[in-house]
Amino acid sequence: MDLDDATTAHLAAVRGRDLAAYLDTVHDDVTVVLPNGRLLRGREDVAAFHRDWFADPDWRMETEVVSTAEAGDTGAVVLRVGYHDVDAAGVPYEKAYLLSLVFARTGGRWRLLHDQNTFC
Repeated sequence: MDLDDATTAHLAAVRGRDLAAYLDTVHDDVTVVLPNGRLLRGREDVAAFHRDWFADPDWRMETEVVSTAEAGDTGAVVLRVGYHDVDAAGVPYEKAYLLSLVFARTGGRWRLLHDQNTFC
């Protein structure tokens, strides 16, 4: 599987709210920086967050690849994201941000090592 395929599988798991498929794309030492600055560390912390987020049926996201780079066993993908959701009062809202995904190739597979969400 090349980096593009790994990115596609990762994003498909997110959009499909498929926790098992998502975790199959994630490195054990993963870190995630959420748009609010909260830092998630390690597979269990990231899994717990995604379990709750995936349970919310109201959101959807669109992505567009901005750049992709590989250097040895490290790959980085920057995406532009359009995020659509509803707040606690049921009012729809949208956010635009950049998503940086850093993958490490281990055992012949690309695994997500770092996920950085940055509002534009």
